[in-house]
Amino acid sequence: MAVMRSLRPLALAVVSVAVSTAAIAGLAAAGPDQGQVPPTSRSADSSTAAGRALYEVSCATCHGPEGGGTSNGPTLIGVGAAAADFQLSTGRMPYAGARGAQAQRKPPAFDQEQIDALVAYVASLGSGPPIPQVNTSDGLIPRGQQVFIDNCAPCHGATANGGAVGGGALAPPLDQATPRQIGEALASGPGQMPVFHLPEQDVNAVASYVQYLQTAPQPGGLSIGGIGPVPEGFVAWVLGLGLLIVVIYLIGREWDRSGEQQS
Repeated sequence: MAVMRSLRPLALAVVSVAVSTAAIAGLAAAGPDQGQVPPTSRSADSSTAAGRALYEVSCATCHGPEGGGTSNGPTLIGVGAAAADFQLSTGRMPYAGARGAQAQRKPPAFDQEQIDALVAYVASLGSGPPIPQVNTSDGLIPRGQQVFIDNCAPCHGATANGGAVGGGALAPPLDQATPRQIGEALASGPGQMPVFHLPEQDVNAVASYVQYLQTAPQPGGLSIGGIGPVPEGFVAWVLGLGLLIVVIYLIGREWDRSGEQQS
């Protein structure tokens, strides 16, 4: 009995150590449901906070301190990441032009890290289209041409060089548009452009076709901006006939041996 009484404190110590070890292991194994914040969530929160700080300095004057809009700029609540990334990556925002005028593409005002932070903050203001994952492929070019002609060519032209859409607005050329920006524009409908609810494969196809137009060879010589066969044919006729008339005029004149025109 004396031996048992002497071993009792040792047994209690062993049990205490075992319980403590089990508790520490349980805390280490605990996931997000047990109160731990995943690294991705912490990163997203940090990006959103950085975006808000940048927004308050660069965007709040026009779009309001909470993104609800003002008389100088529309609301950003619910526009989504696609719209924000498109406007910022194409340099259309921040907009410094005359009120009501169409925003034009220009070099971005922010670097990529700042754009990502602003996009994260705008996306946090409300549900909206996310940034699409666009994958191009040469095999999708024929399908992309068909979809583009059916949906995009009436405004952007058959060769994506832009055109008038009425009301003083212009559909911009797509010679600098990236596949991601094409997908974002289709999903968000910037400016006068409507939103196109196209299947993912058709979005990939349109981006593939526009990318092809940007790099397509010009075996016929000067492309004249790729403005299409009718305008190019008109230019050819005007230049060709003009040169022909000049040649006929020169042949029809009489010239003396010294090269001076006779009266």
